[in-house]
Amino acid sequence: MADDKKAAAEPDATGGPRLLSGGNPQIPKGFGDAPVQAYIAAMPGWKSALGARIDALVAEAVPGVSKAVKWNSPFYGVEDDGWFLSLHCFAKYVKVAFLNGGSLDPLPPGASKHAQVRYLDIRETDGLDEAQFVDWVRQASRLPGEKM
Repeated sequence: MADDKKAAAEPDATGGPRLLSGGNPQIPKGFGDAPVQAYIAAMPGWKSALGARIDALVAEAVPGVSKAVKWNSPFYGVEDDGWFLSLHCFAKYVKVAFLNGGSLDPLPPGASKHAQVRYLDIRETDGLDEAQFVDWVRQASRLPGEKM
Protein backbone atom coordinates (compact mmCIF):
# COMPACT_ATOMS: atom_id res chain seq x y z
CA MET A 1 0.00 0.00 0.00
CA ALA A 2 2.80 2.44 0.82
CA ASP A 3 4.30 1.86 -2.66
CA ASP A 4 0.92 2.68 -4.26
CA LYS A 5 0.74 5.98 -2.37
CA LYS A 6 4.32 6.84 -3.30
CA ALA A 7 3.64 6.11 -6.99
CA ALA A 8 0.48 8.23 -6.92
CA ALA A 9 2.44 11.23 -5.61
CA GLU A 10 5.09 11.09 -8.33
CA PRO A 11 4.92 13.61 -11.21
CA ASP A 12 3.97 12.49 -14.71
CA ALA A 13 6.53 12.00 -17.50
CA THR A 14 6.58 15.76 -18.26
CA GLY A 15 7.41 16.63 -14.65
CA GLY A 16 3.96 18.14 -14.07
CA PRO A 17 1.29 16.88 -11.73
CA ARG A 18 0.07 13.38 -12.38
CA LEU A 19 -3.41 13.02 -13.87
CA LEU A 20 -5.57 10.54 -12.02
CA SER A 21 -7.98 8.25 -13.84
CA GLY A 22 -10.52 10.39 -15.64
CA GLY A 23 -8.01 13.23 -16.10
CA ASN A 24 -8.21 14.93 -12.70
CA PRO A 25 -4.89 16.52 -11.63
CA GLN A 26 -3.32 15.18 -8.46
CA ILE A 27 -2.42 18.28 -6.46
CA PRO A 28 -1.32 18.16 -2.82
CA LYS A 29 -3.90 19.57 -0.44
CA GLY A 30 -3.32 23.12 0.66
CA PHE A 31 -5.03 26.37 1.51
CA GLY A 32 -4.92 29.61 -0.46
CA ASP A 33 -4.71 30.64 -4.08
CA ALA A 34 -1.40 28.90 -4.94
CA PRO A 35 -2.64 25.27 -4.80
CA VAL A 36 -5.82 26.24 -6.69
CA GLN A 37 -3.74 27.90 -9.42
CA ALA A 38 -1.50 24.80 -9.58
CA TYR A 39 -4.62 22.65 -10.06
CA ILE A 40 -5.95 24.96 -12.80
CA ALA A 41 -2.59 24.97 -14.61
CA ALA A 42 -2.57 21.15 -14.51
CA MET A 43 -6.12 20.74 -15.86
CA PRO A 44 -5.71 19.04 -19.25
CA GLY A 45 -6.45 20.78 -22.56
CA TRP A 46 -9.46 23.11 -22.81
CA LYS A 47 -10.33 22.45 -19.16
CA SER A 48 -7.49 24.70 -17.93
CA ALA A 49 -8.94 27.80 -19.65
CA LEU A 50 -12.38 26.92 -18.28
CA GLY A 51 -10.95 26.44 -14.78
CA ALA A 52 -9.20 29.82 -14.97
CA ARG A 53 -12.43 31.51 -16.08
CA ILE A 54 -14.45 29.84 -13.30
CA ASP A 55 -11.81 30.89 -10.77
CA ALA A 56 -11.90 34.49 -12.01
CA LEU A 57 -15.70 34.62 -11.96
CA VAL A 58 -15.83 33.27 -8.40
CA ALA A 59 -13.17 35.74 -7.23
CA GLU A 60 -15.04 38.66 -8.86
CA ALA A 61 -18.43 37.58 -7.47
CA VAL A 62 -17.18 36.92 -3.93
CA PRO A 63 -14.40 39.35 -2.95
CA GLY A 64 -12.03 37.73 -0.46
CA VAL A 65 -13.22 34.20 -1.27
CA SER A 66 -11.29 31.46 0.54
CA LYS A 67 -9.64 28.82 -1.63
CA ALA A 68 -8.16 25.39 -1.01
CA VAL A 69 -7.39 22.11 -2.70
CA LYS A 70 -8.82 19.11 -0.86
CA TRP A 71 -9.27 15.59 -2.23
CA ASN A 72 -7.63 16.68 -5.52
CA SER A 73 -10.31 19.32 -6.13
CA PRO A 74 -10.37 23.11 -5.69
CA PHE A 75 -12.84 24.39 -3.09
CA TYR A 76 -14.19 27.91 -2.65
CA GLY A 77 -15.69 29.25 0.53
CA VAL A 78 -16.34 32.10 2.88
CA GLU A 79 -14.05 32.09 5.92
CA ASP A 80 -15.65 30.44 8.98
CA ASP A 81 -18.83 29.66 7.02
CA GLY A 82 -17.44 26.70 5.13
CA TRP A 83 -17.22 25.74 1.47
CA PHE A 84 -19.88 26.47 -1.13
CA LEU A 85 -18.36 25.25 -4.43
CA SER A 86 -15.83 22.78 -5.79
CA LEU A 87 -14.51 21.64 -9.19
CA HIS A 88 -13.43 18.25 -10.46
CA CYS A 89 -12.08 17.16 -13.86
CA PHE A 90 -13.50 14.16 -15.65
CA ALA A 91 -12.43 12.78 -19.01
CA LYS A 92 -15.01 14.70 -21.05
CA TYR A 93 -16.23 17.46 -18.73
CA VAL A 94 -15.60 19.59 -15.66
CA LYS A 95 -18.02 19.07 -12.79
CA VAL A 96 -18.89 22.11 -10.68
CA ALA A 97 -20.48 21.14 -7.37
CA PHE A 98 -22.64 23.64 -5.53
CA LEU A 99 -22.48 22.13 -2.06
CA ASN A 100 -25.78 23.71 -0.95
CA GLY A 101 -27.13 23.96 -4.48
CA GLY A 102 -30.53 22.59 -3.51
CA SER A 103 -31.27 26.07 -2.15
CA LEU A 104 -30.35 27.94 -5.34
CA ASP A 105 -32.93 29.47 -7.65
CA PRO A 106 -33.12 28.23 -10.32
CA LEU A 107 -31.58 24.90 -9.40
CA PRO A 108 -28.36 23.93 -11.17
CA PRO A 109 -29.28 21.13 -13.60
CA GLY A 110 -27.48 18.12 -12.11
CA ALA A 111 -28.99 16.21 -9.21
CA SER A 112 -26.91 14.37 -6.61
CA LYS A 113 -27.53 11.50 -4.25
CA HIS A 114 -27.14 14.20 -1.56
CA ALA A 115 -30.30 16.32 -1.50
CA GLN A 116 -28.53 19.66 -1.04
CA VAL A 117 -25.76 19.17 -3.62
CA ARG A 118 -26.38 20.21 -7.23
CA TYR A 119 -24.01 19.90 -10.17
CA LEU A 120 -23.18 21.78 -13.33
CA ASP A 121 -21.33 19.57 -15.82
CA ILE A 122 -19.52 21.62 -18.48
CA ARG A 123 -18.32 19.94 -21.67
CA GLU A 124 -16.01 21.55 -24.22
CA THR A 125 -18.88 22.29 -26.61
CA ASP A 126 -21.31 23.54 -23.92
CA GLY A 127 -19.92 26.96 -23.14
CA LEU A 128 -20.63 28.60 -19.80
CA ASP A 129 -23.61 30.85 -19.14
CA GLU A 130 -21.53 33.29 -17.13
CA ALA A 131 -24.43 35.43 -15.93
CA GLN A 132 -26.28 32.39 -14.53
CA PHE A 133 -23.08 30.96 -13.06
CA VAL A 134 -22.23 34.21 -11.26
CA ASP A 135 -25.79 34.42 -9.92
CA TRP A 136 -25.49 30.89 -8.51
CA VAL A 137 -22.06 31.69 -7.01
CA ARG A 138 -23.39 34.81 -5.28
CA GLN A 139 -26.41 32.92 -3.94
CA ALA A 140 -24.27 29.98 -2.79
CA SER A 141 -21.76 32.23 -1.03
CA ARG A 142 -24.55 33.66 1.14
CA LEU A 143 -25.76 30.24 2.31
CA PRO A 144 -24.23 28.32 5.20
CA GLY A 145 -21.22 26.50 3.79
CA GLU A 146 -20.14 22.92 4.28
CA LYS A 147 -17.57 22.35 7.01
CA MET A 148 -14.88 19.97 5.74
